[in-house]
Amino acid sequence: MRLWGRAAAVRRRMLCLWLMLLGLALVMLALSDLLNRDRENGYQNPGPPRRPLQRIPSPPELEVIVDSRDPALELGVDLTPLKSLQEDQLLFVPSTQDTKNPPQRKQNYKVLLPGSVKDITGARSLTHGEMGRAVHLNLGGFQRDMEQTAVHKYGFNEVVSERISLHRKLPEARHPECLEEQYSESLPSASVVICFHDEAWSTLLRTVHSVLDTAPKQYLQEVLLVDDLSQQGHLKTVLSEYVSHLDGVRLIRSTRRLGVGGCRTLGAARAAGEVLVFMDSHCECQKGWLEPLLERVAQDRTKVVSPIMDVIDWQTFQYNATQWPVRGVFDWRLDFHWESNPQLQDKNPEMAVQPVQTPALGGGVMAIDRHFFQSVGVYDPGMLLWGVEQIELSIRVWSCGGSMEVVPCSRVAHLSRRHLPYHFPDQDLLQRNKIRVADTWMDAYRKIFYRRDTLAHFIRQSESPNITERLRLKRSLGCRNFHWFLSTVYPQLYIPQDRSSLSGELYNVGTGSCADYPSGQGLQGGAMSITPCSGTGSQHCDLNSEGEVRWGPMGDLCLDIKGDRVVSSPCPAHRPTSSTLQWKFIKLSGQIVHQQSQLCVEAVKERGLLQSSPQGIRMNLSKGGLFLRQCTHHPRQQWHFEQLVAPKGA
Repeated sequence: MRLWGRAAAVRRRMLCLWLMLLGLALVMLALSDLLNRDRENGYQNPGPPRRPLQRIPSPPELEVIVDSRDPALELGVDLTPLKSLQEDQLLFVPSTQDTKNPPQRKQNYKVLLPGSVKDITGARSLTHGEMGRAVHLNLGGFQRDMEQTAVHKYGFNEVVSERISLHRKLPEARHPECLEEQYSESLPSASVVICFHDEAWSTLLRTVHSVLDTAPKQYLQEVLLVDDLSQQGHLKTVLSEYVSHLDGVRLIRSTRRLGVGGCRTLGAARAAGEVLVFMDSHCECQKGWLEPLLERVAQDRTKVVSPIMDVIDWQTFQYNATQWPVRGVFDWRLDFHWESNPQLQDKNPEMAVQPVQTPALGGGVMAIDRHFFQSVGVYDPGMLLWGVEQIELSIRVWSCGGSMEVVPCSRVAHLSRRHLPYHFPDQDLLQRNKIRVADTWMDAYRKIFYRRDTLAHFIRQSESPNITERLRLKRSLGCRNFHWFLSTVYPQLYIPQDRSSLSGELYNVGTGSCADYPSGQGLQGGAMSITPCSGTGSQHCDLNSEGEVRWGPMGDLCLDIKGDRVVSSPCPAHRPTSSTLQWKFIKLSGQIVHQQSQLCVEAVKERGLLQSSPQGIRMNLSKGGLFLRQCTHHPRQQWHFEQLVAPKGA
């Protein structure tokens, strides 16, 4: 009886186990069918996309914005375009609800993970622990794939962005005195113009809500979203529906690709505010950012102003405050960057809240009087897509009666992008934009640009830009020349002498390579290297009459020494030049002699090569570069300057 009872108990346990396995299998099949049905319904009826501010449940359900697959852009037929924009038909989406009641999320959109539950259970029955670990590993791998795809597509980690609230508040970074500033109650109204082309949903909407959440209603006339012919589905009907629920937001669509300048000009033509605030589509605003900008423009309608541009990390979306004071500058290759000099504030504490004049402004955020913008010639319509349009506008504003400032009590954070080649416009298009700037505004100084950008030089040799209208505008406005700009606005920019046979690529006979300075080492200088000659002008250097060998597109790095190694270091801002920075070139022998030590520059290309230092100490070099050696007739001490181009007027 006992044996029979034990056998019956075992059979009952086995039966229960089989019933549990059968029930689990049925649940899995039902869940799989439900997920498939949700996915099919989602593609047929997308509805509004998800709101990133909603938390992801645990275990995480990865959600995606579903492509609405609209057949084409919706076009308005009852609107008369401006004369200068006759090829563009526009769509205005009116607002119907208050900003405080944004559209609610009606439906979740889920994506089936690769390696579904069926795949996990197909080989054998798993324990709950094994299944949990398998799902965790599967989700982790899919998460990494999603992030890599997002970075490749947008240049930043959109998966992280989707998890951040559309209404997140940035930490306070303004100087305490800014919090006590008082502004006029009769400030001009502002139209914030946000142009976008295939922008990610989360960053675009976070930009819009950031403006709405931080700009005082009495000063914010409107937010104009200008779609520069986006192709992604979430920016079509889905965006139109979303914007229709936002008070004070209008959506304008162009039926042809305009680029940054043309898109902003289109928005400006339809703006109603007295001041135009151009803003990139991936920004977040600090509280109190708008009033200081409007105050400066109200005081002088020819001022063009920018906030301090803080940085949002492309990978983590962490906010990083920029050190003040900062200003916008550009180099002889017409590349823009922000230049920070915190030491100036230490010398003058009053600078903490005072605007600083700047030679140029970036394109991230910029405020300008609407009538002044029109009178000074808007953006150059000949600019292609994007690139250097902000430099062209900066030179034009300064030369034609205006000025530019960075306002420290205004802060806006701008999302940095990972520098990948496919996120930049075609190189030829960028060079053509630079050619327009050089030929229109730089006068005889343009030869300095062409020597440092040989691709632009050769494009210019084969075709000439049509700048007739811009030159006519320049004359009609009575604009000053580029020499005035350099001497008055940007005297800190070193003007290369580019003397014949004493400038160009520094070619070494013994190695067949050129002296180079890796750009990744930064503006503070570092060890010089020997690399293949680029032929692009990026290795251009200039031996001037002061004995300095100036390096870089701004000419702000000088050849220096550190021990027996040749390095680059920041050039002195004031004369006289230090004796450690003085060199002479002997044309007959091709030697470059350090005047203080009377040693010659020698190129070392190989790694691990034993050499003797000037002090007689043998050393093992871990890598090649430029070194000081006793002068000999060795080919590695023979140099000559190769000028790659010789533009007319040189």
